[in-house]
Amino acid sequence: MKVDYIIVGLGLAGLAFVEELINAQKTFMVFEDNSQTSSLVAGGVYNPVILKRFTPVWNATEQLAVALPFYDALEKKFNKKFDQKFITKKVFKSIEDQNNWFTALDKPKLTRYLDKKLDKNNYDGVIAHYNFGNVTETGRIDTLKLVEIYRNYLLENKCLINEHFKYDQLDILEETLNYKDISATKIVFAEGFGVKKNPFFNYLPLKEAKGELLTIQAPALNIDFLLKSTLFVLPLGNHYYKVGATFNWKDKTSKPSEEGKQELVEKLEKVISVPYKIVNQTAGIRPSVKDRRPMVGVHPKHKQLCVLNGLGTRGVMIAPTVAKSLFLHLEQGKELDKEIDIKRFIF
Repeated sequence: MKVDYIIVGLGLAGLAFVEELINAQKTFMVFEDNSQTSSLVAGGVYNPVILKRFTPVWNATEQLAVALPFYDALEKKFNKKFDQKFITKKVFKSIEDQNNWFTALDKPKLTRYLDKKLDKNNYDGVIAHYNFGNVTETGRIDTLKLVEIYRNYLLENKCLINEHFKYDQLDILEETLNYKDISATKIVFAEGFGVKKNPFFNYLPLKEAKGELLTIQAPALNIDFLLKSTLFVLPLGNHYYKVGATFNWKDKTSKPSEEGKQELVEKLEKVISVPYKIVNQTAGIRPSVKDRRPMVGVHPKHKQLCVLNGLGTRGVMIAPTVAKSLFLHLEQGKELDKEIDIKRFIF
């Protein structure tokens, strides 16, 4: 079998790159073994503001300009709803916190997203002594639903092989490469934390951060916005909410832990004051990078080998942009942004 591309991994990064290939009428085969679950367990929230420090997310406006039409097109393609738009309400912890909000209003990259008028309403069950600040143009992509639908779509079109990719069976030739009975021009590794075991790209300084989330049922809580305090409380409908998230730099497993559960429960009880029931707990490994920029580009010795990784906690926003950047680099020779190019790391 001859194809233009082999893709390894079908999280948001791999999915976004596959869409570029489909739109350009390129042939491909995807390998996915379900070993990396960060896209499947992610909260899926997009928010252009880092509320902990009241600073803009890197290239947020540019990323959203690509990402939102991308997800809209997928909704039309599958006739399914993936994008849930809402306002994010930041719970102020103090008067100083409020003052920092007003200072942030003057930052050119934030003015568009921050409401100048504080929300002084009371919401039943929500603990907030110093009011709220509203962040606009935020929402959530149902990443689990999207990836599962997309996986089935590729299976139906015989473009996905559900098995572990074996690096030692990759034969790199002068201009092409072979893997088992497949010949391709290029291969793109979009395998998230799995890249740590990839002999071609394991030199990249990927930092793995485990994140855990709870799903709760709280019948007395009735909010239709994302509540952001020491953690987030995200409405799912019918009084179900997703609560998260933890950051654990030591635990490298994707299994939910009692430690993570207790951390989330302790924080949650300082955010809401109504009874709730935990109905689910999930965990995943975020592929993060020290400089908080994605890792995109071509192997320094083998031009057929490419990587699309390091999306961290904001994969929903970043994936469509970096996938497009890599595609244009490979197909049209367009230079990659130096901030995301893996050339910034010494081989």
